[in-house]
Amino acid sequence: MEPRFLLLSDVAAELNVSDSQVYHMVRSGELPAIKIGGRGQWRVERARLEEYIQRKYTETAEWVQNNPLAERDTE
Repeated sequence: MEPRFLLLSDVAAELNVSDSQVYHMVRSGELPAIKIGGRGQWRVERARLEEYIQRKYTETAEWVQNNPLAERDTE
């Protein structure tokens, strides 16, 4: 059974980005997370990570649709 909550380092590994990038995503509100415990450790719920990934797929698809590759002159 997969854990419900992930460490920021787990999220970074899952997304193949640095820990500091994930920390910035969490602090900016781009990726929903919670602070728990006396030391205020960040945790990301797996479901929220999956929602984030799906949102990024949608955003990317919209960007690709609005920014098609320029046709190259084949001559």
